[in-house]
Amino acid sequence: MLLRMVSVSAIVLSTITIPAVTASADVVDAMSRDLGITQAQALTRIRAEKVALKIAPAAEQAAADAFGGSWYADGKLNVAVTDPARVEAVKAAGAQPVLRTKTLASLNAVKTGIDRLSKAGSVSKDVAGWRVDVQRGAVVVDALPGADVSGLPKDVVVNTEGVQRPQTFAAGTVGGDPFYTGNVRCSIGFSVHGGYVTAGHCNVGAWNVYGWDRSWQGEFVGSSFPTNDYGWVRTGGGWWNVPVVLGWGQVSDALVRGSWEAPPGTSVCRSGSTTHWHCGVVQGRNETVNYQQGAVYEMVGTSVCAEPGDSGGSFITGDQAQGVTSGGYGNCSGGGRTWFQPVNEILRTYGLTLLTA
Repeated sequence: MLLRMVSVSAIVLSTITIPAVTASADVVDAMSRDLGITQAQALTRIRAEKVALKIAPAAEQAAADAFGGSWYADGKLNVAVTDPARVEAVKAAGAQPVLRTKTLASLNAVKTGIDRLSKAGSVSKDVAGWRVDVQRGAVVVDALPGADVSGLPKDVVVNTEGVQRPQTFAAGTVGGDPFYTGNVRCSIGFSVHGGYVTAGHCNVGAWNVYGWDRSWQGEFVGSSFPTNDYGWVRTGGGWWNVPVVLGWGQVSDALVRGSWEAPPGTSVCRSGSTTHWHCGVVQGRNETVNYQQGAVYEMVGTSVCAEPGDSGGSFITGDQAQGVTSGGYGNCSGGGRTWFQPVNEILRTYGLTLLTA
């Protein structure tokens, strides 16, 4: 096996420091480029998002059974509550309360009902996906123009604007990229003890996995697609695992220190073997994506672009692992949407432990 050097030391070089947060200058540049903001605004956002991630669990607990979901906007964590009596408790936790009429539990119940219809084959393939939109306080169905939505719950919001048919981001074999299985090239997600996690659709039944240098790297121990889009590879053949997300020379390599889940509105960046490093924002959690191969549930939607070969790659916010690239539409020339499978779900499913720095 050829050795590929991972520049862990680059994490501490060329940094910009603000109170309570240190960010790679290259990451700031990437966020500035992809989000259309200045470097100063990117730094301010990184600092505010770090605070938001930390207070999110306490704010949700403060909302209790009136919790309607949370999202990042206007420099702070916003928390929807259905009971005015919970407003002060949410404020005390450091979040901005927003009164809504529906709890997250009730919205999730509507979304779960559509999931059941999908599993029974009762949702049109021209319905691209559906999700709980906590900012709207509604369940939103994305449908291609002319799609039959007559069998869906009456209280959903149907959106046709800008909707395109999603597809997975695996690619045919090309040289010099992270891993191959069968005739498919995909990207490594996150290292776990004993291997790494990636997208399930990257396992095309060959099971054996080969690294960027084409030497045997390991094998899929488990995978699921559709319904889910995750899998994990047990490494061998002299390969080892490190808690690093590659910056591909565009940004400094990122150390992984945990897996706090970023709420909608939070910035997120993606690393993949085709388009390398790109950033955007989390647009929604608990989304269903209706691929031609079947629906995948409990996904996270983003504004980050991706292209074939990026499948399985890492989504990360700061130093917190978020998930592995599944699919979407568009490209990194004209933009698009990309969904990822949350990493914490993968860890729970297979009983894995994220490798952290």
